[in-house]
Amino acid sequence: MRFTAEPSSTDAVERDSTVSARPSSSASDTDRVPHAYDVIIAGCGPTGAMLAAELRLHDVRVLVVEQQTEPASAVRIVGLHIRSLELMAMRGLLERILPHGRKRPASAYFAAIAKPAPPGLDSRYAYLLGIPQPVIERLLEEHAVELGAQVRRGWAVAGFEQDDEGVTVELADGERLRSRYLVGGDGARSTVRKLLGVGFPGEPARTESLMGEMEVGVPPEEVAVTVAAIRETHQRFWLRPAGVGVYSVLVPAAGVSDRAEPPTLEDFKQQLHAVAGTDFGVHSPRWLSRFGDATRLADRYRVGRVLLAGDAAHIHPPIGGQGLNLGVQDAFNLGWKLAAQIHGWAPETLLDTYQTERRPVAEAVLDNTRAQTELLSTEPGAQAVRRLLTELMDFDEVNLHLLEKITAIGIRYDFGTGPDLLGRRLRDIDVKQGHLYDLLHRGRGLLLDRTERLTVDGWSDRVDHLADSTAALDAPSVLLRPDGHVAWIGDDQQDVNDHLSRWFGKPAH
Repeated sequence: MRFTAEPSSTDAVERDSTVSARPSSSASDTDRVPHAYDVIIAGCGPTGAMLAAELRLHDVRVLVVEQQTEPASAVRIVGLHIRSLELMAMRGLLERILPHGRKRPASAYFAAIAKPAPPGLDSRYAYLLGIPQPVIERLLEEHAVELGAQVRRGWAVAGFEQDDEGVTVELADGERLRSRYLVGGDGARSTVRKLLGVGFPGEPARTESLMGEMEVGVPPEEVAVTVAAIRETHQRFWLRPAGVGVYSVLVPAAGVSDRAEPPTLEDFKQQLHAVAGTDFGVHSPRWLSRFGDATRLADRYRVGRVLLAGDAAHIHPPIGGQGLNLGVQDAFNLGWKLAAQIHGWAPETLLDTYQTERRPVAEAVLDNTRAQTELLSTEPGAQAVRRLLTELMDFDEVNLHLLEKITAIGIRYDFGTGPDLLGRRLRDIDVKQGHLYDLLHRGRGLLLDRTERLTVDGWSDRVDHLADSTAALDAPSVLLRPDGHVAWIGDDQQDVNDHLSRWFGKPAH
């Protein structure tokens, strides 16, 4: 079936969650060209760049097409949470990223209720890394290119046709490219998702906010006193230091100019006056943006040979800073599975597990952001619940539970019955060669064998083996997938063989 985009507006996704598509009879079997690529990825944000790098670890031919001719220039700060930091460490990227960010102590910050981190955080990377979004996007793109991915900017997907053997992608300039798979990582207004006709149900934005970075014209002491007084009742408001003389500003956007237009400094001044009675003398903005609390989740993550990832599959309010992390984690889950499918060793249902594992994770994130948004309301009922939750978060168990939600270290995929560790990610434990994550840089599976008598014979082209009776692991042996999740626990060779077949296909002969 072939899909081609009609001209459409650039309205926000919550205003226009679908786009018309028309069947085209201009292509036929004789028009098809050989597969120039294994995977074409639409969108070179963090999700697309990370997915490209993961595919290149397995020698998959990848092209990333990005509509924007230049990387984003708005210097907004994003936070990499614990699970994303662990994934970066698994691929040897963390030391490259750390110098560009600022570490902050891990803490439970659910609905902007600040509590210190509870004891028992099970990670070597128990901190938040604040980093400018353009920087993390650049570093991930450079990583993908160094591994051999091709990135072409100024190119946009206009249509595609998929058949039993691949996808023919049509670009906006009329060029047609052939690949085995297409992945839409092209953001909330995803062209790929709209052309597929995949539903994007959810709630439109009810509240909107202005956010930006700018200088202020009053002393820091005056800013601090005024902001503290307002935040006693208005959580969707802050002025926070973001550098020498520069503040991050968040203020409700009610009553400002049309959402289809970029916000202006005057919009910020107007809303600051309305909420605080002063505009703090703001001037010289670095960047300005507007966002809403629309919440939507794609009905499906895969239709045939076309898949969705990142914001193309899910959007939610930015509270908790989970969006970028969720998309990068999508990429880690999908990359090795799609590579296995392309190389022919994937078990029959492996690629389907991308949706069955990641869509429930996105559902949970959407729910926690819905809950946090409600707790930011100034209504008496919401404020009463907020006060109650503030008390409950003094209990370490509650605090830890909420922190694990935000940082994604509490995820457990359903791999069937078994010990609690089954389906969870394994922390970066000590092994005789150093740290466990150093052994996962190549994106392969790993049998960590404390019995020192198991093998991966037949799967050694896909799975590494470490026999180490000294590993800091409370289990006889574990089989790790390339994304670091525990796929098997035990000490029996036939049992591990069965699970190797389940996740890594038939043994090689």
